[in-house]
Amino acid sequence: MKLQDSLLTSKIKCITAMFLFGTIGIFVHYIPLPSSVIAFVRGIIGTLFLLLITLVTKNKLLWEDIKKNLFLLCLSGAFIGINWILLFESYRYTSVATATLCYYMAPIFVIVASPILLKETLSRRKVCCVIVALTGMVFVSGIIQTGISLWEVRGISCGIGAAVFYSLVIISNKKMKPISSYDKTIVQLFIAAVVVLPYIFIIGDIKEITLTPVSIGLLFVVGIVHTGLAYTLYFGSMKDLKAQTVAIFSYIDPVVAIILSALLLKEKMETTGMIGAVLILGAALFSELPEKENGRKKKT
Repeated sequence: MKLQDSLLTSKIKCITAMFLFGTIGIFVHYIPLPSSVIAFVRGIIGTLFLLLITLVTKNKLLWEDIKKNLFLLCLSGAFIGINWILLFESYRYTSVATATLCYYMAPIFVIVASPILLKETLSRRKVCCVIVALTGMVFVSGIIQTGISLWEVRGISCGIGAAVFYSLVIISNKKMKPISSYDKTIVQLFIAAVVVLPYIFIIGDIKEITLTPVSIGLLFVVGIVHTGLAYTLYFGSMKDLKAQTVAIFSYIDPVVAIILSALLLKEKMETTGMIGAVLILGAALFSELPEKENGRKKKT
């Protein structure tokens, strides 16, 4: 019973985190700052928020656990930083809906990589689902209907690049030794911010910083809610869930993002884009349904 309760709690955490991630594009859309600056501030605010929580609750960081996972924590933190930059850049060059759909090719990448990196079986069904999802990406890109502009190519490329690094975050977290979600998230968010900082100076984004009360408020929402809280829930759910289960729950994010972008940003998606979205989301969902073998259900 305790195991089932723990599993249910982890699923609720993961679903809540995905819902929060799904709303971030709306907030970022209204922050008039470069993507790298938003990513850096997000990491710093998220880290400070979680450190404050540990002080208030009097929970000390377990340095022994951090040391055991230091390499993977630094590596996954770097992946998160690169992931943020690419995702926010994608928002600049294409619609929130298209960027998010490209970004959520990540679960497909996890499915493809899991046999090699996580020793999970890759069935024929999952191979077919990968092909269907890739076909969906062609529809979402809009290349069939109207061709594709250089501007749109940048957005889609950044979205897919973000997806690659997002899948690496999932895989590296699954390989970690036992560590609390707070310790894990604090270190990873801090490393993510450190990785992003040089990028700000390299591309000159530091010159474009202009803050207003509204943008400051939105930055705190993104840093506390969409980063500190969401990543704590997300990483905290991974210990009880399989990588592929986490991957499938990830599709709550794009569904929320697409609905909100249509309702709040009035972004319209063409028929081919809708077909692509159905193919991508449908392939991911179908890939996670239990398979039958000799009349019995088999875990995927």
